[in-house]
Amino acid sequence: MGVEVGAQAARSRALAVLRIRSRALAVALLPAAVAVVLLVGVSTGHITGGGWGITRWIVVILAVLVLLAAAGIALVVARARPAVSPTVAIAEESAPDLYRMVRDLADRLDVPPPSAIALTPDCDSWLEDRTHPAHGPPPPEHRDEIEGVRGVRGGLAHPRRTPAAPVLVIGSPFLWWMRVGELRAVLAPVVAGTGPSAHPDIAAARRFVRGLDAAVAVTSVPTRGRPVRTVLAGVGWVTRLLLRSCRGHAAEMERGVAAAAAERAQAVDYGLRIVAQEQVGLAYAGWDRLLTRVALPAWRMGRWPARLDAGVVAALTELSRRDRLAEGFASRLGERPACDLLEEPGTVDEAASLLAARLFHGGPAESGPDWAPVDWQEYPDEVVDRKWRTDAARLHRVLDTLGVHHPADPMAPDQVGPTLRRVMDHLTASPADSTGPDPDSAATVLATNRRGAYEEMGIGVDGDEDDGDLALGNERTVALAAGLRAEVAREEAAAPAVATAPGGGAEQAGPDRAFWDDGMLPLFPLQPPRTGRELLADHVTAMVCCAAMDTAGAAPGLDWLDGPSLLVGGERAADLGPRVLTLVEYGDPGPLRDWLRHLGVRPEKPVRLV
Repeated sequence: MGVEVGAQAARSRALAVLRIRSRALAVALLPAAVAVVLLVGVSTGHITGGGWGITRWIVVILAVLVLLAAAGIALVVARARPAVSPTVAIAEESAPDLYRMVRDLADRLDVPPPSAIALTPDCDSWLEDRTHPAHGPPPPEHRDEIEGVRGVRGGLAHPRRTPAAPVLVIGSPFLWWMRVGELRAVLAPVVAGTGPSAHPDIAAARRFVRGLDAAVAVTSVPTRGRPVRTVLAGVGWVTRLLLRSCRGHAAEMERGVAAAAAERAQAVDYGLRIVAQEQVGLAYAGWDRLLTRVALPAWRMGRWPARLDAGVVAALTELSRRDRLAEGFASRLGERPACDLLEEPGTVDEAASLLAARLFHGGPAESGPDWAPVDWQEYPDEVVDRKWRTDAARLHRVLDTLGVHHPADPMAPDQVGPTLRRVMDHLTASPADSTGPDPDSAATVLATNRRGAYEEMGIGVDGDEDDGDLALGNERTVALAAGLRAEVAREEAAAPAVATAPGGGAEQAGPDRAFWDDGMLPLFPLQPPRTGRELLADHVTAMVCCAAMDTAGAAPGLDWLDGPSLLVGGERAADLGPRVLTLVEYGDPGPLRDWLRHLGVRPEKPVRLV
């Protein structure tokens, strides 16, 4: 009963959308109808008088202009290419068990099976309509999807025909963390949505709304000449008006479709779905942590982890080891994982990892000398060690720019090099330093003038950021933080532009090509730009870790939940962050010196930089 109610609500809203389309067509044809009446009336003698001849031609000209405008708008809407979510396409020959499971699920739900399956590097699943003619097989130089790496090929179930059913998009972390039964239970309400999608009224309403949305995107592209922009501005006004008129009905239609699909899926694995929903939340938390703490440092170093989905399993397993609330989740790992439904899960994971780097960081579409994959076993040496030494080198370059001297080692006065002692001495507050931000101090003046200096260098600074840097220990600390921000901005500006691969890249052809424009990447940035204080704390931490590795036998490591970590004697060194912040924010080196002394780190010894 609930299925019929939801489907009926969706159909009624779809008809409302189609009525708006019919009214728009009627408005476009109205001047032409009036012109026909006038022409017939004058020619038959039913309409007489001197003024009707002029009126007739005015109406005819108006009708022609309106018809031309309507034809142009209809042409833009028809030819506009609706946006397609960036995905890794999975061909049936590369995942026959997965396709078989989805078809069996569709049979149990009594709905049409999806036309194809694709993966997205996110913790979500949905159906995507790709029935637009432009979403057929693209030419070799333009791709709708990431083909992947090392031969992962994908496409629609019928490569030479436009699919009748939507494409099933599955979050790639689900395949690695969930078991087969859990994945089937999570996908049941999604697959059930193919039933309402097959209704002709709902399909037509969706095509109309998606066409309007794509046309709005076409009219918003700034790279046009002035006459073309003027014409497209008018087209954009009309399509936005129609889209606003349809928005409420379209939203209610989708709610009705979702309600009908959820009701239909109640009879399939309902009890297991409750348990699986807990895994969805846990997978999302692990994926977010893995991207922000582990993947992002590697991306910034020009390396992209090639097994992100496998890393989710390691991160959540580590979470279950630390958190008693998650203990029960690790016991599931003995069951068959959903990634076993793929013929080559490692290759698919690599393709999804590359796509994630492109979406969340703006990396290139394929590997290169400055954008290479890295395995988890190589992560400590290839990412952590290089990151710390690169940051330490940048820190000393800024100190050189500020004219900070190198303190001599009393035991070896001839050895002068980058030392941790140099950094700590510079950040340590002297008795002459004020305890608060004196409005006449050099620190306050520097922080006040930073906005204009950063704007000249193309660096955006807001008021909160200024206040945060004013909380630093002393004026030398503020100057060092400002220098680091400027140095990082210069390095980012000098970095080569991201190039889209002509063959296997994620470039879109057609009106939505700007969706993959380099200026739009990353589409989903993980973190806002770091403030000067955050940059300074990160660089000082990196210098401390370099000194610990070079003088105390420490080693770089990978913590699945916290990212780069320092290992001393095989154990993770704890409590370093608060001690660094005490030095950076208050100019007090005492806690950090005690920590260094306890581990046997010698801050006066030069360290090796990149």
